[in-house]
Amino acid sequence: MDEFIKPLFWVGSSKRDLKTMPEDVQDVFGYALHLAQNGEKHAQSKPLKGFNGAGVLEVMEDYMGNAYRAVYTVTVGDAVYVLHCFQKKSARGIKTPKPDRELIHARLSAAQAHAAGGTQ
Repeated sequence: MDEFIKPLFWVGSSKRDLKTMPEDVQDVFGYALHLAQNGEKHAQSKPLKGFNGAGVLEVMEDYMGNAYRAVYTVTVGDAVYVLHCFQKKSARGIKTPKPDRELIHARLSAAQAHAAGGTQ
């Protein structure tokens, strides 16, 4: 069995944003990221629509009537990049709001540039 654990990189304010979330949500997202580092996928992780084949996944957690999301990619370099952590504000639908999608695209580009320049 492969013992390789992928390094974890936080893009932009993603770590700071995660730390503002309820502790139970942080635990779920932390476990999902730990699984991703070990090449596994959390039961609540699914591909984020609009990122065709980019390996962008989101973990969703509902907590006390609020919806939280953590978005990460496992296909950039040999690492896990956390692209965005946020509380979904929209009261209707499950679609990720446009400003959040744009931020995720920008941070995915930053992660790709980081990996191309050498990680570590």
